[in-house]
Amino acid sequence: MSVSSPPSLRGLSLIHAPPYRNRIQNSNPTRFTIHYSQKPSIQLSLNWSPAGDILRQITISSVLFLGLSINGFWAFAPSASARMLPSTSPSSVAQLHDKQATHDSDGVGKSGNVENIEDEETKAAFEQWKSKTYALTVPLTIVALQNSLPPLWFKEFLQSQGKRVKLRPQFRRSLHDIFYELSNPFKKGKVNPKSAVAADVITLGDSWLSLAIDKGLIEPMEGAEDQDWFQSLSDKWKVYLRRSSDGKLDFQGRIWAAPYRWGSMVIAYNKKEFRKRNLAPIEDWADLWRPELAGKISMVDSPREIVGAVLKYMGASYNTTNIDFQVVGGKHAVLQKLSLLVQQVRLFDSLSYLKAFGVGDVWVAVGWSSDVLPAAKRMSNVAVIVPSSGTSLWADLWAVPAASRLATDRIGGRVRGPSPPLYQWIEFCLQPERALPFKKEAIVGASPITLEAPIEELQEVTKGRLKLDTNLVANVPPAEILARCELLEPLSDDAISEYQWLLGNLQKSNHNMSSSLLHYFSSVVPNFWPKIQAKVE
Repeated sequence: MSVSSPPSLRGLSLIHAPPYRNRIQNSNPTRFTIHYSQKPSIQLSLNWSPAGDILRQITISSVLFLGLSINGFWAFAPSASARMLPSTSPSSVAQLHDKQATHDSDGVGKSGNVENIEDEETKAAFEQWKSKTYALTVPLTIVALQNSLPPLWFKEFLQSQGKRVKLRPQFRRSLHDIFYELSNPFKKGKVNPKSAVAADVITLGDSWLSLAIDKGLIEPMEGAEDQDWFQSLSDKWKVYLRRSSDGKLDFQGRIWAAPYRWGSMVIAYNKKEFRKRNLAPIEDWADLWRPELAGKISMVDSPREIVGAVLKYMGASYNTTNIDFQVVGGKHAVLQKLSLLVQQVRLFDSLSYLKAFGVGDVWVAVGWSSDVLPAAKRMSNVAVIVPSSGTSLWADLWAVPAASRLATDRIGGRVRGPSPPLYQWIEFCLQPERALPFKKEAIVGASPITLEAPIEELQEVTKGRLKLDTNLVANVPPAEILARCELLEPLSDDAISEYQWLLGNLQKSNHNMSSSLLHYFSSVVPNFWPKIQAKVE
């Protein structure tokens, strides 16, 4: 009997290999082998030459008792030769095959006829086993934002995982569509098994993260702190991802999402129109207030970006928590600059701002790089810049829907928790090799691992390539500007009140525009709309 001890005992199987069809009577040893599926492996082998049936029964009982005491269960599989269970490795069969001819305790040697027959039988069983496939297929359903990651990733991930993972990618046109599919079942109680809520992992925009946590729409990523992907992120990401149960930043909070792409807010302008009128190029936020650009600007309708641009112009932060204390002149000075910007901008519309820019109705477009860069590359005489005083950074994140909260049987095994390969997928997305499509600008954005990457490394990748007129390098702002850029943090209660005050007072001077902003703001800030309605009334 030989034993090599593993760290723990799981996945035990007991295989009984009796003499060939019991044609040998009290002359050939019987072998019992216990196989342990983990590494290092455990094998217990007993070679027995029986003196009688009683001894045979005692021996079998002893081996079975040993198997029970080790793992609490056993699998007994007698046959004319060693019959493999799915959990038994090929090496175990080969080992049995190699040793089968050595049992000559009763005088039947290696060249004995019986052993030859049994040897051939073992070989045949081994060849038959090799021809079969024992595989557990594990599904991984992904609902991602369209064009937010390279399609090649799916092929490469399957190659890295083998045939055990069945990948099911689905795509949505907007982050709003994904969030709607995620939140709707919790409101109405009806679940579509093909919706985002039934997926193992989904794309979630950074603006939606706090609301999704606060409403219990996603679940934390347990044990993420110990995963390699999290440890490889910069401190800026680690601070940003830790949240309390209501979605606020919390240094002791849990990890609720994993970033896989990020970008920046940018300004695009029509160089042809600027040269025709001898206008200076745009370099910073302050240029948006230039009189000659009045009515020639389009911009996204996000209050965080609009008010944030005003705050940056005034030398403050996007994440200002108390405008009266942190900005010169306080809320009244910010309101004045905001009102002037509203007069400058012809169109606030996240869906149509680039259409107006493309047809020439406006000469300047302010929006997210994920929107602006593809449009600018299809046009001529367009420049795209990151404001020199810094800008906001957006992020696309992987998040896990809280499907286990839903009392339904329409989404199958997903109610038991996310798929086992989930963390392998996140780890895969954050490997250095995955950054190459972003660096080569095949996909708009950048890998999270390049948030603090040396600019020289990115310049080397883009060397010699025809580039857009921009200060971005491989979709990343220059290092000196990037240092002044900010991820948008959740608004504090005080900051929400200040936004309420700014937008409520702005409504008095420009009702149509401010109403649009108020509705948008209410969709991403919990419990905001009832408060602002009461304040306006």
